[in-house]
Amino acid sequence: MGRGDLTNREWSLLEPHLPSPGGRGGRWNDHRTVLNGILFRVRTGVPWRDLPERYGSWKTVYERHRRWSADGTWDRLLQAVQADADLAGRIDWGMVGVDSTSCRAHQPAAGARKAKPRVPKKRTTPRHHRPDEGLGRSRGGLTSKIHLAGEGGCLPMALLITPGQWGDAPQMIEVLDRIRVPRPLVGRPRTRPDHVSGDKAYSSRRNRRYLRRRRIKHTIPEPKDQRANRRRRGSAGGRPAGFDRERYRRRNEVERTINRLKNSRAVATRYDKRAYVFHGTVTAAAVRLWLRP
Repeated sequence: MGRGDLTNREWSLLEPHLPSPGGRGGRWNDHRTVLNGILFRVRTGVPWRDLPERYGSWKTVYERHRRWSADGTWDRLLQAVQADADLAGRIDWGMVGVDSTSCRAHQPAAGARKAKPRVPKKRTTPRHHRPDEGLGRSRGGLTSKIHLAGEGGCLPMALLITPGQWGDAPQMIEVLDRIRVPRPLVGRPRTRPDHVSGDKAYSSRRNRRYLRRRRIKHTIPEPKDQRANRRRRGSAGGRPAGFDRERYRRRNEVERTINRLKNSRAVATRYDKRAYVFHGTVTAAAVRLWLRP
């Protein structure tokens, strides 16, 4: 077993949720070998063609990753490991932080075809496909932004890929709506944390109204201009937003979650042309974090 490969315990958690290796046209290569090859590339960021020979054909590893990114297999694996962690009581629902991080896009990330991609052997568009491919221009060049929600144990709960110049506040609701942890012994999946924290970028009436409607307590500081505007309007401006300084000190947990994700070089720098493939790369890195003891 190479450095970073799946242990027997980790493989036993993933194996039941992987697609069947059989079917028409012959059997697939061993899922465990291919999965280790995908995780090696996510961790090191090497070109697919430079994968070590112990993982088999690089094209097989890449096509498996692309297929799993398109049909939602990576999303199902993430939910599966989260369900196991929740069953063991390892998810801190008491505080979920929302934040974003920018990723510089490498030269190979540009130049995707304009035609819509298709799921292999199906006439559907891949999940998380974006017409803009999640690429935006800034002073540093092409960038992508990862919006994510992280629980108190510094593990990612849900994520969203957008162009690098997109704002944070408009994406908060979609990120929180993507939290979905199955509970096979109880019933419906859990989607609502007890408390949500965010920095000043997430302070907006729309976000606060959404959190109140879902009865989610929140700690989001109010910028000076919003406070001044509310006071200027008098009683029509509404009551001041509550803010708990002690709870806000846990803000570093979501930032540490981002740092752990970006330890994977294929996440810190985007090499994938397609947005849905990059989403699968980030999700694979998140799955790897959840598998660690």
